[in-house]
This record gives sequence, C-alpha cells and structure tokens, in this order.
Amino acid sequence: MISFIRFADDLSAWFGKSFAWLIVLMAVGTGYEVVVRYIFNNPTAWALDVSFIMYGTLFMMGGAYTLSRGGHVRGDFLYRLWQPRNQAKIDFVLYIIFFFPGVIALVLAGWKYAARSWSYGEVSVNSPAGVPIYQFKTVIVVAGLLLFIQGIAQVCRCIHCMRTNEWLPADEDVFETEDLLMQKASEAEKDAHP
Repeated sequence: MISFIRFADDLSAWFGKSFAWLIVLMAVGTGYEVVVRYIFNNPTAWALDVSFIMYGTLFMMGGAYTLSRGGHVRGDFLYRLWQPRNQAKIDFVLYIIFFFPGVIALVLAGWKYAARSWSYGEVSVNSPAGVPIYQFKTVIVVAGLLLFIQGIAQVCRCIHCMRTNEWLPADEDVFETEDLLMQKASEAEKDAHP
C-alpha cells in the first residue's frame, strides 16, 4: 500500500513539474505578443488561443500533483482539531461519495468531448488562425486519470492513518520563500555564534 502511495505521488509530481514549464512558455508567448502588438503594430491571430490552451493544460495537469501535496482548498476550521484517525475516516467517506464519482464523470465526459473533437479535427473559433484544440480536449481525460490514480493513493493514505493514527506525509518539494529565508538566517546566526 505504501509503495503504491509513493508511486502515485511520484507520478503526479512528475506530470505536475513537467507541465509547470508551460508557465515559462506562456510568459514568452505573452511577451512576444506584447512586443509585436504594441511596438510593431502587428498582432498575432493565435496568441490568445495558445495562452488559453497552455493555461488550461497547466491547470488540469497540476491537479493530481496538488492533491498529492495536500494543496487543494479545504474548510478545516473543525477538521484540524480532530485526531488524525477521525480526519482519515471523514476523508475516506468524502473520497468515496464525492471525489471518485466526480473524477469518473470528468473522464467519461472528457473522453466523449475528446473523441468528437479528434473525429473532425476541431479548431478554435476564437481566432481566425484556426488553432487546433482536439489535443487540448485529450488533456481532460489524462488529467482525470491522474486524479483517479492519486485519489486511490489518498484513500490508501486514509486507510493507513485509520490504522496508525498518523498521516503518511507526502514528499516536501515546495517551500515558502519566507520559510527558506528564515531557515537560512537561523543557520547564519548559528554559524556566527558557535
């Protein structure tokens, strides 16, 4: 069970970090569009569509990674006061009742939209450039499958916590800048006053 949790976390992290590079491409593309539009007075017909596609892809493909790191929004004003075992019981029930039916619906609807889009080579109607969007609709299915795999890992985490009364932590690979600065300052102070 723990090996599957680690596998799912690693898979989600790989996809999340890989698609995070779209941020750089979006910044370059937007910068290019600003230059050609306002300096050369020659706007592109494709920039808006491509930025929408990249942002949507980034958002969708980062969902499982965010879930694996406990980064989704939750209303925990009471939840955080409970014992981990009770938290796990509530999470387990909520995953079964709400999460999995929603993710399955996402995958099935995404499959239908993607198949239809691929069948006629759908292009965007938002610009005259005719940017293809069928590949983007496939992202819905892939993101749903990644969420499903990560959801199984989260249920395994709940089962582990119900048995041990301790949450199995995810790898910490994202840190707040101020925490890193405080840690660095603390280490510098220790080095200065041995």
